Amino acid sequence: MRKAFFTSASFAYLDRARVLFQTLRKFHPDWELWLCLVDEEPEGFSFDPSIERLDFVVRLQDLGIDNVLSWAFQHDVVELCTAVKGPMLCHMLSLGVDKVIYLDPDIAVFSALTEVESLLDSHDGVLTPHQIVPDSDISAIVDNEIGSLKYGIYNLGFLAVAGTEEGKRFARWWRDRLMHFCFDDVPSGLFTDQKWCNHAPVFFPGIATLRHPGYNVASWNLSQRPIEIALDGVITAAGSPLRFFHFTKITHVGELMIERYSGDRLAVFEILKWYKDRLRLNGTSVPSGWWHYGKYLNGTPITAADRNIHRVLRDQQRHLANPFASSTPLALLP
Repeated sequence: MRKAFFTSASFAYLDRARVLFQTLRKFHPDWELWLCLVDEEPEGFSFDPSIERLDFVVRLQDLGIDNVLSWAFQHDVVELCTAVKGPMLCHMLSLGVDKVIYLDPDIAVFSALTEVESLLDSHDGVLTPHQIVPDSDISAIVDNEIGSLKYGIYNLGFLAVAGTEEGKRFARWWRDRLMHFCFDDVPSGLFTDQKWCNHAPVFFPGIATLRHPGYNVASWNLSQRPIEIALDGVITAAGSPLRFFHFTKITHVGELMIERYSGDRLAVFEILKWYKDRLRLNGTSVPSGWWHYGKYLNGTPITAADRNIHRVLRDQQRHLANPFASSTPLALLP
């Protein structure tokens, strides 16, 4: 049976992806590791998958997307790195992978994901909700429960799909939605790839909801999942083994939220320090703020307004093989 993990990332997140893959290798040495690379190398930087100990690297142009550069131009870096997850999932399943697990690059694994592997023996997929028990404090309700109402019940930093017919049908459905509607537009009911999966357990009854408190622990559920480290080094969340921690935005708002909901418990800060140390050890020489698809070919930054123009007019502009070759947003107009 073929089993694989994958993540999608730009080079700016390569340090995080390295930590993710290193922790996966430790607990799942027999699983394949795949990277969907949503970037191109800056001048003077060399990327060698063999050094990274990756089994497969799939680039944006390898996903079989029609007019891929015109499609990519609509998205900022977060939107594009999430939009490719559907095509990448379908690509892997089409190549005969029997169990596929996606993890965001800013995740680290702390013990084997045995529950997911077992669930994929009897289910078509697995999702993890942001919260599994209600909050009681008003500020936590606003931050966490109302946050889930805005951004999605399930956190799509994790997703597992089996290579069953129903699993493949789910993957195609999700891919098709992301091809057209993977935007950060909360007022319109969209939050990249995530809110679509509010529908998933209804449309696809074989999708399991995993309520283990050790999965997808993060700032948005830390209030109900206290972290403890035993004398033997075993890390738990709400008394269950910690499977993985989602270090989202740890240098900004995510760390502030961790501080808010950690109380006087210090174990989570030990984990945070360990993660920051690992990032430093896995740093790269990629220039700060680098993203190949963040600028026109002449070096001019692409603004959100430029992308919105192209998004609104995308049906008329599918003939543009490479909108990145334009020099100004006006060049995008018919």
